[in-house]
Amino acid sequence: MFTAKTPQDLPTMAQTLSMSGLEFMQAMRAGKIARPPISDVLNYTIDVVEDGKIVFRGAPKFQHTNPLGTVHGGWYGTLLDSCMACAVMTRVPKGSYYTTLEYKINITRPIPLDTEVLATGTVQHSGRSTGVAVGEIRGAADGKLYATGSTTCIILKG
Repeated sequence: MFTAKTPQDLPTMAQTLSMSGLEFMQAMRAGKIARPPISDVLNYTIDVVEDGKIVFRGAPKFQHTNPLGTVHGGWYGTLLDSCMACAVMTRVPKGSYYTTLEYKINITRPIPLDTEVLATGTVQHSGRSTGVAVGEIRGAADGKLYATGSTTCIILKG
């Protein structure tokens, strides 16, 4: 897997639309297209790509903390938004793309720094114009639940 370092590293809209969403996410997982820069900034990678399911693996670092020294809620939110929306992407047909309309998260406990977590997004509904998914962040080693989320995405024709 490689991460985009410049805008030219990202896939073009034409490249994106030439694949189904599942093919797109599989190509990213295989390193055929670049991961978005946010994945390096927030220290996560794609672990699993399946039809209707995405799993990211990552760990919060000191640079992801708030003034109190705990993991910032934005880290949880971005990770959940990403895994849930990418799960919806696995159901997007060739010639279409998606964007998040809204998402909600619930943080259930603080993640200790450097704790490896799995963020799983699972599609609950995918239609012609919308996709709905849920997500959760759990400890990779112990399965502890750290946060849950839900999203609605709009599916657009290219």
